[in-house]
Amino acid sequence: MLMRRFLFSILLLALITSGSLTSHSLTSHSYAQSANGSKVAAGANSSVKLTLPVKEGSLRFAVIGDTGTGTSQQKQLARVMVQYQQAFPFEFVLMLGDNMYGGESAKDFQNKFSNPYEALLAGKVKFYAALGNHDQALQINYEQFNMNGKEYYRLKKGNVAFYALNSNYMDQKQVQWLVSELAKDTSEWKVAFMHHPPYSSGGKHGSDKQLREVVEPIFVKYGVNVVLTGHDHFYERVKPQKGIYYFVSGAGGKLRSGDLKDNSPITAKGYDRDLSFMIFEVVDKQMYFQTISRTGETVDSGVMMSQGTRK
Repeated sequence: MLMRRFLFSILLLALITSGSLTSHSLTSHSYAQSANGSKVAAGANSSVKLTLPVKEGSLRFAVIGDTGTGTSQQKQLARVMVQYQQAFPFEFVLMLGDNMYGGESAKDFQNKFSNPYEALLAGKVKFYAALGNHDQALQINYEQFNMNGKEYYRLKKGNVAFYALNSNYMDQKQVQWLVSELAKDTSEWKVAFMHHPPYSSGGKHGSDKQLREVVEPIFVKYGVNVVLTGHDHFYERVKPQKGIYYFVSGAGGKLRSGDLKDNSPITAKGYDRDLSFMIFEVVDKQMYFQTISRTGETVDSGVMMSQGTRK
């Protein structure tokens, strides 16, 4: 921990010296409102209730975090994901780290990933992973995680640019890469996904303030709209912070029941009673989201509006 603090201090000093953390507008560029109603897709399982619009030509994806347990609960949640994918054909899944707990042998990857998500993989759904603190760096070479040998990378889908970050080691090299990529990015939506949450109301971990000091000014300056994180084993939608929408979705395979602090001033919505995952739909300047539990219950939903690119 002391070494990590030392590294963050050195990085902050370097950023300030280089002028990367200059003053900038903090005007909000995204907000949320309730999604209207819910519906069952034609021919879908009757337990599947979508709050998303399911527009033709929209970008659709799912989000899971802290999955790699191989437990029956992880597999049960995966089966709910399959039911929703049949009604709402998302094309890929973002993984928010802690993709593997414990061993990482070929058998472990089979038991903790390819078996639980077998039906999605068979349906050509792609998974894109970020590294968590329980993950070995060699995961970057695992074909099904689509990291292509990189600990951090950019992924472009439609009008959305996704930035997978390695929050375990947010060193100067990664920060310089992030700034360079964001500075030239004109995408309508910029979404960062990583393991550790800059904002969280978790009792066990909570907000990673050291990480926040490094990445938040960059996110604000270069117009990142949404930040997806895990680490805390529950779901939380954080109230917009400096115009950015933060989610914690770390209950894909583990649950820390009761860990969400009561009456947290930053919580817009939270759920720590069961495992959960998220689905998203992007329609031009609108990004809809829905959070679903292991029993198929919708625990949160809404829509965010992009205010365009900003640098």
